[in-house]
Amino acid sequence: SFDRGKAPVLSSYVCFTEYDASFDLPVAFPPEELKNVLAEVVSAAGRRQLHIAETEKYAHVTFFFNGGREEPFPGEDHCLIPSPREVKTYDQKPEMSAYEVAGEVVKRLDSGQYQLVILNFANGDMVGHTGNLSAAIKACEAVDNCVGRVVEKTLAMGGVALFTADHGNVEQMLTPEGAPVTAHSTNPVPCIVVGEQFVGRGLRSGGSLADIAPTLLEIMGLAVPPEMTGKSLMTS
Repeated sequence: SFDRGKAPVLSSYVCFTEYDASFDLPVAFPPEELKNVLAEVVSAAGRRQLHIAETEKYAHVTFFFNGGREEPFPGEDHCLIPSPREVKTYDQKPEMSAYEVAGEVVKRLDSGQYQLVILNFANGDMVGHTGNLSAAIKACEAVDNCVGRVVEKTLAMGGVALFTADHGNVEQMLTPEGAPVTAHSTNPVPCIVVGEQFVGRGLRSGGSLADIAPTLLEIMGLAVPPEMTGKSLMTS
């Protein structure tokens, strides 16, 4: 044991944020209720939408994507494709469930009922976290094949595809000394728009993730709500 000194007497205790709703404690910065997130704006416009991913990223295209909301907005469908459970780490199955996700998306697109599809392929992140470079390459090859299927179907229907990411990982698998990297990177992420309607147009530089939703709304011909502080990346 050692002398800890005299402990101050606290008059009160305040949490920085709400760690659990069951805690009966004052909170300095309570959770914000986000208004007019992308899915809400699309729903209010009467458009149908699909949010789909495998288990590892399902919450990212539903709960997180909708600002901490569990319940779908009207006209919003959620689809969960199970992630493989027969392996302990995903470098043992780098394709994960990408082919099943892509197949379901193509099938749903064939139904003709959706004007927006929010899709996440988990491979680059989940396999990237293993630090296994050869598996990461196979993961990227699988995603490339699956993206090709989805884009081919999208363009055949006269649609537009937008690709981006919320952070890097698989693009930086080794340190300069050759040691494995398993963490997220802070590298800039790409944003690519593909569609016959936008041939000859470009994307402005210097964008941020806040600009993705306004860009999608412009593509869909919908007004950007005042709550969105980002700007469309499309150039005139």
